[in-house]
Amino acid sequence: MRHLWSFLAGLVVAPVTWVLVTLGQDGSAGTVHRWVEIGTYSTPNLIEPAVYLGVAGILLGLLGTLRFSPLGPLVAGLLLVIPYLGLFVSPFTVRDWIPEGWKMLGDPLPLRQPVENGTLFLIGMLLLMAVLSGQRWRQWPGRPAAEAELTPADKPIEQTQSFSWPPADTTDTAPLTLGYPDATPTEPLPRRTAGESPWSAPPRATGRPEGTTETR
Repeated sequence: MRHLWSFLAGLVVAPVTWVLVTLGQDGSAGTVHRWVEIGTYSTPNLIEPAVYLGVAGILLGLLGTLRFSPLGPLVAGLLLVIPYLGLFVSPFTVRDWIPEGWKMLGDPLPLRQPVENGTLFLIGMLLLMAVLSGQRWRQWPGRPAAEAELTPADKPIEQTQSFSWPPADTTDTAPLTLGYPDATPTEPLPRRTAGESPWSAPPRATGRPEGTTETR
């Protein structure tokens, strides 16, 4: 179905482009010649022919660059190239075949002008060259193999982390106790001798370092 629509688009774009290019070239050339004759210029006079040429370029760009079907650019390119090639065989017959004296929107429509100056031949060859690139008409490639979905064996292993408190410690630590003192015996306190008052000062250590004196 896309080939049919592309074929119909080529049949329509070729004559429309011929008319638009004719209006644009004739209007642009006539405007510039008029400026030369009067010795001054007014750039807004170029807006109308520029619009004609711009629309023609957009149509040709859409037909030649979109990845629909090569049939449309092929048909349009042949229709635009054949009139110029006919000048090699029978130029007077080709000129008589092209209508002359037509007008469009009040402006003259010299359809022979883009054929004689080779503009249509240039545009037609561009479209034919677009057809020769066969790879651009193929379907878009699928996802590369490297981006394919990973198999269960290739998927990375998800690491789970526990958020319980206190955090688990894998190092060897002392076992937790219930707050009782250590069972290791400590050094016993010195006992008082008999006869001493319980309010007296506690006994001092008997041993003192050498070289020290007792002070009171």
